[in-house]
Amino acid sequence: MKDAIHPDYHPVMVHCACGHTFKTRSTMKGESLRVEICSNCHPFFTGKQKLLDTAGRVERFQKKYATAKAANDKLNEARAAKKK
Repeated sequence: MKDAIHPDYHPVMVHCACGHTFKTRSTMKGESLRVEICSNCHPFFTGKQKLLDTAGRVERFQKKYATAKAANDKLNEARAAKKK
C-alpha cells in the first residue's frame, strides 16, 4: 500500500445515549464517538421490537383483490363450461 494516502485508523471509545460504552476502531478524528443508539439498546437486537399489524395488511390486500379473484374464477368457470 502507498504511504500517506490512507486515513488514520485508530481505536476510539464509543459512548451511547443509553450509557453503554465500548471500544472500536474508526477513521474519525478524536478519541471518543457519541451515538444515539447502539446494539445494546436498539429494539431489533434486544428483541423488544414492535411488530407491525401484518394481519390487518393481509386482510386489506385480500379484500382489495377479492373482486378480481371472483371475476377470474367466474371467467375460468365460463371457459371450462364452453369446452364441454
